[in-house]
Amino acid sequence: MEREGRAGGAASGELVTIGEFARLSRLSAKALRRYDELGLLRPALVDPVNGYRYYDPAQVEGARLVAWLRRIGMPLNRIGRVVALDAGAAAVEIRAYWARVEAETAARRDLAMYLVDHLSAEGGTMSRMPDNAENKRSSGSAGSSGSAGSVGALAIRCAALTDIGVVRTVNQDAAFAGPRLLAVADGFGEGGAEASAAAIEALKPSTWGRDGALSAADLLNALEDTADSAARAVRDAVAPCEAPDGSGTTLTAMLWTGSRLGLVHIGDSRAYLLRGGELFRITHDHSLVQSMIDDGSLSPEEASSHPGPALLLKALVGEARPAAVAVACRPDVRLQEVLAGDRYLLCSDGLSAVVDTADLRTAVVAADDPEEAVRRLVGLAREAGGPDNVACAVADVVVE
Repeated sequence: MEREGRAGGAASGELVTIGEFARLSRLSAKALRRYDELGLLRPALVDPVNGYRYYDPAQVEGARLVAWLRRIGMPLNRIGRVVALDAGAAAVEIRAYWARVEAETAARRDLAMYLVDHLSAEGGTMSRMPDNAENKRSSGSAGSSGSAGSVGALAIRCAALTDIGVVRTVNQDAAFAGPRLLAVADGFGEGGAEASAAAIEALKPSTWGRDGALSAADLLNALEDTADSAARAVRDAVAPCEAPDGSGTTLTAMLWTGSRLGLVHIGDSRAYLLRGGELFRITHDHSLVQSMIDDGSLSPEEASSHPGPALLLKALVGEARPAAVAVACRPDVRLQEVLAGDRYLLCSDGLSAVVDTADLRTAVVAADDPEEAVRRLVGLAREAGGPDNVACAVADVVVE
């Protein structure tokens, strides 16, 4: 039987052999056989006598899609899901995948820049705010450098508050404020309340960094360990659910050592810094909408009224993941410089999604202390309709 060109006698000559299809699709015959074995690209016909594979020329577009997705590094198991979708859903899935890749690349870039600075300073401590899209730099603002120790011993004064909102019947948000931990978590799914509570509870026993004893490098390692503990706690908390992989939580937390703040962040809860009268967002949302803002397909103004679901690209979930995927989906961790007079706000999207930044700033600036600030902020969310649970925590950096 002819092995190149059209297949004689196969579907009235409408199918082509694997060699011809390889030429049309720009895939090797070896790759086509591999994709057949994995179920990604089945031949239209397999000869029952000699096992030769024949393809319909109409399959070329699908084959090219598989090749393109491999070219951008998408894992084969995810490609299988994408090629089974209609065009619109496939586009959403590809966008979500690439946004996650870019978020992971940005996190590695920030760590690389920290290492460059740290080593260039020959082991000296480095206070650095990464160049996230949200960060604005100006003299005396969030990007300015300075040593917290130069003004004496620092401490934080803080408060936290959660609210069920006006619409929801269950509160899945959690918040905590203590002398060494500030955290908010926004749970979702059947076990959302358990997930958010477990994530924060996993951070509470942390006693590392007492009296600022940890170096910057040791603190980064401790933050990684803390983030891993939170991930394990969430998996354990939602394991009894019928669908554990559908439950999870965001987590945004700041851990205070007495001289430094360490930031742990995953999901679309946020952290803000009020310094010099200006409010700066210091976290980057791990969401599909944020990725669309990043690539220019959506403006920040359009994002506030985007009709699509709040699709998270990264979160702490109950799903057991392969090691490589688990590492890629780790929370962001970094060090945050502190100055006396700083005020930090951590909040779930039940606040940030319904109250604009200008109103957030006004409320945070006007409050005399953290307790008043969290009450004002929850009140703003309820006045805006309170469509979601709300969690917020506020901390002031003060001289002891």
